[in-house]
Amino acid sequence: MKLGFLRRLSLPLMATVLISATAYLYLMRLSPSGDRGCGGGEPLVFYVSPNGSDSWSGRLPEPSEDGRDGPFATIIRAREAIRELKRREGLRRPVVVMIRGGVYYLDEPLVFMPEDSGTEGCPIVYQAYPGETPVISGGRPLEGFRVEELGGRKVWVATIPEVRRGEWYFRQLFVNGERRHRPRLPREGFYRVKSVPGYERLEELGLFEGSDQFICHEGDVRSWRNLRDVEVVILHFWVEERIPIREFDPERNLVKLARRTIFVLREGWAREYPRYYVENVFEALSEPGEWYLDRATGKLYYLPMPGEEPGEAVVVAPQLKWRLIEFRGDPGSGKYVEHIILRGLIFECTDWDYVLSTQAAVLVPGAIYMEGALHCAIEGCVIRHVGGYAIEVGRGCSDIRVVGNEIYDVGAGGVKVGTPEIPRRPWDEVKRVNVTDNHIHHCGVVFHSAVGIWVGQSRDNLIAHNHIHHLYYTGISVGWTWGYGESYARRNVIEYNHIHDIGRGLLSDMGGIYTLGVQPGTVIRFNLIHDVDAYSYGGWGIYLDEGSSHILVEGNVVYDAESGAFHQHYGRENIVRNNIFALGREGQVVLSKGEPGQVAFTFERNIVVSNGSPIFVGGYAEDFTSRNIASDYNVFWDLSGSLTVCVERATGRRYSLREWRDLGYDTYTLIADPKFRDICSRDFSLEEGSPALSLGFKPVDLSSVGPRRP
Repeated sequence: MKLGFLRRLSLPLMATVLISATAYLYLMRLSPSGDRGCGGGEPLVFYVSPNGSDSWSGRLPEPSEDGRDGPFATIIRAREAIRELKRREGLRRPVVVMIRGGVYYLDEPLVFMPEDSGTEGCPIVYQAYPGETPVISGGRPLEGFRVEELGGRKVWVATIPEVRRGEWYFRQLFVNGERRHRPRLPREGFYRVKSVPGYERLEELGLFEGSDQFICHEGDVRSWRNLRDVEVVILHFWVEERIPIREFDPERNLVKLARRTIFVLREGWAREYPRYYVENVFEALSEPGEWYLDRATGKLYYLPMPGEEPGEAVVVAPQLKWRLIEFRGDPGSGKYVEHIILRGLIFECTDWDYVLSTQAAVLVPGAIYMEGALHCAIEGCVIRHVGGYAIEVGRGCSDIRVVGNEIYDVGAGGVKVGTPEIPRRPWDEVKRVNVTDNHIHHCGVVFHSAVGIWVGQSRDNLIAHNHIHHLYYTGISVGWTWGYGESYARRNVIEYNHIHDIGRGLLSDMGGIYTLGVQPGTVIRFNLIHDVDAYSYGGWGIYLDEGSSHILVEGNVVYDAESGAFHQHYGRENIVRNNIFALGREGQVVLSKGEPGQVAFTFERNIVVSNGSPIFVGGYAEDFTSRNIASDYNVFWDLSGSLTVCVERATGRRYSLREWRDLGYDTYTLIADPKFRDICSRDFSLEEGSPALSLGFKPVDLSSVGPRRP
């Protein structure tokens, strides 16, 4: 292209040519087939802008000087234009929708159907205009605030007619792009259930013997305003159970809930009642940044943060519940959404509703949802301020890429892949999903038990190079079959992830990486995991839970996990080799339950370093005299100078090194300083002459852990 030709173009048209050329080069690199299947030539580019019009052609990035043409105003109109193009002439070249900076409020989810598909050589890309930040929001700006006094404090008040008429109610609010919180009690810490009517011998009750009522301590719950909008959030086992109050009897301090809890009202396996807090209490509205929506009057109350002014602040509430974007194919009919890419966009602001799940907030929906999607991608996007999970890859999806995104401040977790149900028909399968290079952090704002990346009944997925931190439960969870039953999960690779600050002392029974069920071919390798903290029990680095079998755990570095670096509940024929497990506060390597005649795991060529806690720990049903593990050629070391090889909690037995070896364990294992470069600074690289090298240990290179640069 000649420079002189460019000089003769108008500015909008020049931008069109340059951006089209850039998009063309990228798309040709993206697709291995080049422009095969297309008519050739550069991509067709449409533009969307806040100052556009859906009556225009959408072919210019800015309005023309005569005001007769320019970009579209909505993404929906761009989608319709592509449909028209395909009906008129077919898809002969790639299509790029360039979305200009600004906020695009959706009145309903943006849905991509099979007719919106691209092809292998001609993908359809919705992406940010270069250098600009488009935001797709399910929210609605709120105005009309007036300043009043409430309890001696200045409060902003806005009356929302739709709320008063019962047409709208929201549970999240954002001011100047930041989450604001509803008032909760107690301000710090938690209340504790006093008793439960009908419960006897609390420790003997079954897990699923829930209740729809409890007795509170005097003054913890009261007959508050709009009592049925007050939520009780019960924290026990590995879940939160968020349930509205149905009624309160102050004479008996009896709290009646709107529905029954799933789990027994007990603190894990302990002989005590659970913690809880209450949220959305009008009478507790007292701190800057708190808000309350009165359903009866339609009034929104907000206590401003310092420096906020009602005429200047941008106040947004979600009007869409759960979902912003849907890829809606029909896999049972063979109709798929294919080759659509979302790139460089910000998605935000959806609301949530009450959902109870037995684990991992697995029933909570995602803001971007895929069903019957093939060869689609979400790349370099930001998903924030949504009520549930950020991304959900559901039924009938394969060859999906979730790459280079940032996910934070979400009600639940980051990415869900697959479903809890085993697929019974080929078109229900979920497979070959790549979730890589994402930054997922500060999640579980509403559903505390959500995980960073959840993989259910799904196979052949790659979960790699993600940075996951500051969650209240597990970082990565793979598999969804308890015990040795049928499982569809297999050949999943979890590698080069950096996972830390998991649990944070709120819930119990979690892992940096967690698995369930029989999973031949699944590999957990080269991950860096640290700082895992549970409330009462079960803060493990790598956690192979019930039935986890035929899994390879190799080349991981795990340290500062409260309950242990590695834990297997029960399972068979796993291989744990060439890992560094260090400084678990209760122990390093835990087996909760061995099985007669079965080898739970082979443990070889690992470096295990303690500081006064045991190397091995037997859990509630493990007796190591049954020889349920095969362990040798490792390096063990204790920084305190007093090595404890093994403690069995079930029997109280403690093994000396000689007793341990008499059982056939660790005959050739070395008790020696592994010579880490600086263990106090958590530098686990090996110095020359490390005794681990003589046993065949291969140094673990952590330089490529976490997201890679684009």
